[in-house]
Amino acid sequence: MWHTKELEQVFTELATGDQGLTENLADMRLKESGYNELKERKGRGVLTIFVEQFKDLFIGVLILATIVSFLLGETIDAYVILIIVFVNAVMGLAQEYKAEKAIERLKELSSPSATVLRDRNIRAIPARAVVPGDIVILKAGDFIPADGRVCEASYLKVDEASLTGESIPSTKVTEVLPDAPLADRENMVYMGTVVTDGRGKAVVTATGMNTEMGKIAEEIQAMKLEKTPLHEKLERFSKYLAGIIGGLCVIIFFLGILRGVDTFEMFLTAVSLAVAAIPEGLPAIVTIVLALGVQQMIRRNALVRRLKAVETLGSATIICSDKTGTITRNEMMVSQLYSSPRLYTLSGQGYSQEGSFYLHAGSNAQPHPEEPDTQLLLLLRIGALCNDSRITAESVIGDPTEASLLVSAAKAALHKEELDIKYPRVKEIPFSSERKLMTTLHKIDTTYHVYTKGAPDVILDLCTHVLEGGTIKELTKEKKDEILSVYHEMASHALRALAMAYKDIETLPEDTGSVELDLIFVGIQGMRDDPRAEVKEAISVCRKAGIKSMMITGDYKTTALAVAADVGITGGALTGQELEQMTDEQLAEDIDGIGVVARVSPEHKTLIVSALKAKGHVVAMTGDGVNDAPSLKKADIGIAMGITGTDVAKEAADMVLMDDNFASIVSAVEEGRHIFDNIIKFIYFLLCCNVGEIFVLFLAILLGLSRPLLPIQILWINLITDGFPALALGSEPPEEGIMDRPPRDPQESIFAGGRGASIVEMGLVMSVLVLAGFYFVGQGDAHARTLAFSSLVFVQLAHAFNARSEKRSIFKVGVFTNMWLIGAVIVSVVLQLAVVYTPVLQPVFGTSPLHLEDWLIILGLSGIVVVAGEIKKKVN
Repeated sequence: MWHTKELEQVFTELATGDQGLTENLADMRLKESGYNELKERKGRGVLTIFVEQFKDLFIGVLILATIVSFLLGETIDAYVILIIVFVNAVMGLAQEYKAEKAIERLKELSSPSATVLRDRNIRAIPARAVVPGDIVILKAGDFIPADGRVCEASYLKVDEASLTGESIPSTKVTEVLPDAPLADRENMVYMGTVVTDGRGKAVVTATGMNTEMGKIAEEIQAMKLEKTPLHEKLERFSKYLAGIIGGLCVIIFFLGILRGVDTFEMFLTAVSLAVAAIPEGLPAIVTIVLALGVQQMIRRNALVRRLKAVETLGSATIICSDKTGTITRNEMMVSQLYSSPRLYTLSGQGYSQEGSFYLHAGSNAQPHPEEPDTQLLLLLRIGALCNDSRITAESVIGDPTEASLLVSAAKAALHKEELDIKYPRVKEIPFSSERKLMTTLHKIDTTYHVYTKGAPDVILDLCTHVLEGGTIKELTKEKKDEILSVYHEMASHALRALAMAYKDIETLPEDTGSVELDLIFVGIQGMRDDPRAEVKEAISVCRKAGIKSMMITGDYKTTALAVAADVGITGGALTGQELEQMTDEQLAEDIDGIGVVARVSPEHKTLIVSALKAKGHVVAMTGDGVNDAPSLKKADIGIAMGITGTDVAKEAADMVLMDDNFASIVSAVEEGRHIFDNIIKFIYFLLCCNVGEIFVLFLAILLGLSRPLLPIQILWINLITDGFPALALGSEPPEEGIMDRPPRDPQESIFAGGRGASIVEMGLVMSVLVLAGFYFVGQGDAHARTLAFSSLVFVQLAHAFNARSEKRSIFKVGVFTNMWLIGAVIVSVVLQLAVVYTPVLQPVFGTSPLHLEDWLIILGLSGIVVVAGEIKKKVN
């Protein structure tokens, strides 16, 4: 009952303190308590996946047929068919198991993190490494990693709906409470709930299955292997095709009987053809290629959380991106300061604390070094104290803008750690995107200093006086206009500006509503965040690919336009206020001409997504905050920031940028197009082969020829051509010009663009060539059947090279540019030669040795398939 105990008692029982644990002690506790994670329902095991391979109707019929073969004494055929079915099942098992493992790896990569105090330092660690006694630091947007007793709270509110069902966030306190139901324990926080506002700290009291979430065994933040739109289309198509092929196999069965072929032999032939021709494995192979493609995306700093995003990325028509940290470097540095009436330049690089202050003496005078005066020191002190960020030797913890204020203060020898001791914070009103400001209260003796920072226009509206030359003066309209002109000048040079104000009060008010009124304006700090070097090229690539780039930022219009001009984003500009005044119809009409939307709140992003989708766009939207979750969910592709993004944003997103870089979005789009291209290639190849197999038997019966293939040969062809070459096509390198074509229509059929007709045509070509060879060598005997059998294998392998590109010649693509395919073809050829020339296998597969002239015929027929494919590409 941790909520009924004093904090000191809690610390004592957990053998910890308000400074947290040491790393050594945390490691010991991790060994004792185990990882902080819920025990999940186990996924499908190897045996389960293997058994599921035999649930297909036609596989069942084939197994039944082999049992009948045993009863009739045809034991060799029965054994071989069972072996082939078993091998098929093993290959299916390997594919599906690999897909499951790929998804599990993605889940591990997308697991949340936690910020804790260890060895008196703030550290970000995996949430699963949190142990009892850890001090967890909480801020708006965080998922709470474990159960804990609140030990510090500043406007801390937590959404506990996932645990208690209560829709209103719980306001947290540090005081001891009497025994109470879970929903009323306001001094406790619980695993899996979400901080919606404020900040605080909690001492961890329970982890893993000992948490309240663990007690009800609720799985949270689990990534599921879901069916993608393409996956569902292929499942429907497979069922539809199964009906057609099943019908054709029935026709072939009865036609064979009418021709006098043995009934059971014809039955085996029809069932074998159905097993070979129905692409029941297509959805599984698609999942594998998508999952492996996701691994490729990780190497390009894009972590895909939902497989459907891979497909959708290739269809994206617009990328709506934040400015700070995505288009820019996210390494803010204060470069100008305005302390009325003086304007300073501050030198330095990034987060280095080396730098000097230079005073502008006039428009034509050169800046010269200057020691900060009292007013400038106050401006810097406000920036450092009204601030929740920290800079360590390893990294910046917190907001980069706030971090830049710590650095500018440090350049004047004002260090955050020392200031916090001298000016202890007693209260705060946290920043929110709606208020656009933050206030902290600090006690010195009997006086409380109110320090406020925020957007210059917002701060000025709260000020009645201005500090000028060290003297407090009334803030006149003329002075306000002068300050705004300085701010606009900074913004025009792509500087982000934050204004600072203060006042002193004698007593701490219970109601904070009046604290931010009647302030004294102190000055402005302008920081720059240079565009990433690679973004300009990435936006150019987008333009060639038919993808529009739109910058959406909370920054000011002039700043946003300056950055947009630097990186090549074109189009008009809107502000959030102008957006609100437009009707939905006006916005939808004008949205295509907009390149920059500035001063937006998260709610505006949802309006923008709706307007773009109404115009038929496939929208990729970035976001990092708690309130960005609705727009990320509404977008076709929600993209969260991996570094600055909150856990809530990452949960809502389809993809997480591990480096917060716009160029990585473009790389992901390119990879999405590449993956989808490869999926289409192996689907096309498999269906051409399956159609060819049907035509071979169907036309042979219609033309009065003897059976060109035995049931076991049909199953063998299915094994060696549907397996290795098809998967190898899934590893095809990206084609040239993949980003020089417009986005794919997501509603487009996989048979669009004449692809469906081409499948039938190439299947017919392959079947005619095989039957021509079969007829030419005399048909009817084992030799002719072996030639037909080998011809069908080789023309299908040759067609795999045609399938490598729909438009470009194989000789331009390069025969040896996909060594996986070369390897797959070699393996298939070796296996085929084995069944033709190995004496022990010849009676099993009904083959006889082929002569040199036979191989010349087979190679000639294979060459004709390649030529036919080349002609089709030229004609189309």
